[in-house]
Amino acid sequence: MHPPVIRLPGVEPHARVVVAMSGGVDSSVAAALCARSGYEVVGVTLQLYDHGAARGGRGTCCAGQDIYDARRVADHLGIAHYVLDFEERFRREVIADFADTYARGRTPVPCVRCNERIKFRDLLQVARDFGASALVTGHYARRLEGTHGPELHRARDAKKDQSWFLFPITPAQLAFCHFPLGELTKAETRAIASALGLPVADKAESQDICFVPDGDHAQLLARLRPEALLAGDIVHLDGRRLARHAGIGRYTVGQRRGLAAATGERLYVLEIDAARHRILVGPRAATYCRELVTGPVNWLGPPGSVADLPVMVQHRYNQPAVPGRILRLDATGARVMFETPESGVAPGQACVFYAGDRLLGGGFIDSAPRLSLPAPETTAAVV
Repeated sequence: MHPPVIRLPGVEPHARVVVAMSGGVDSSVAAALCARSGYEVVGVTLQLYDHGAARGGRGTCCAGQDIYDARRVADHLGIAHYVLDFEERFRREVIADFADTYARGRTPVPCVRCNERIKFRDLLQVARDFGASALVTGHYARRLEGTHGPELHRARDAKKDQSWFLFPITPAQLAFCHFPLGELTKAETRAIASALGLPVADKAESQDICFVPDGDHAQLLARLRPEALLAGDIVHLDGRRLARHAGIGRYTVGQRRGLAAATGERLYVLEIDAARHRILVGPRAATYCRELVTGPVNWLGPPGSVADLPVMVQHRYNQPAVPGRILRLDATGARVMFETPESGVAPGQACVFYAGDRLLGGGFIDSAPRLSLPAPETTAAVV
């Protein structure tokens, strides 16, 4: 694919821009497109955790091999490149929050926290300190100019859309940020990387949480929040004690596998009681809820009242958005009702609102009251 010339709305030609370079193909192509389009590009890579421990690991970012790859790309493009040590900030703002959230019986979303507290807060300030006119990232999302200012929209490539992870970005931050890959598919991005001879053109994507590259977060919890791995009871919704578990930090609401509780029925995690180290389980019919309540919402939608506003609601990244309504939105958060009951709504996860492809806002889920089960004689039919 022939690399396109891009224009960053509101940014003067040849202006200085900072590109967040993680060492992967996406951010590398973002930097390359900006450089080829005439902008003065400064690449910035954040060292977020112990790069020695992560060196050579697969599925990581912002450490070890990835920092080396980002530097190779910068040298290939002939742009300035800086590596900044954000390890302590990342440990405090993201890793500690990850462990704390599990210890409270909730399901963390570390990539959202990283965007909120590191990339679009601290790194954005670094970009301003460099005298840049914009911060550019390799996220698959679109920033479009609207009647009331910049709007955040889903990427053209629905399979790669990352707008859900960007919901905490404030209107002021969005005005300073640009996402040049939003109009591309992943295949087109790779084709551009190959056409430009980027040394990471064939590099595999990051799949796991960057600071848990092996996918096993229990070791991290054992070190930071050992109370999250204290044994406790697995209790059925009907009151029966079924088994023991090896720590609430190993579970999330909606989980089915790994319960080690054989009753002849498929069981799902319904609630996690951190105070009593208890896992409440039940049939799938008991996992549904009609509404949820979030904490404070970051609003990117149009100004005005949102009472009883119809929206598409996405309460997990790997699940599609579903019809719902925002019944209440104030400084404390939002109350949202689904058009039809939803399963597996987990406290701690992000709940993001859309109107079509436009992201209106979102917040972290505080609670989601479960629906009452039907009478016992009809429960079996529902399951």
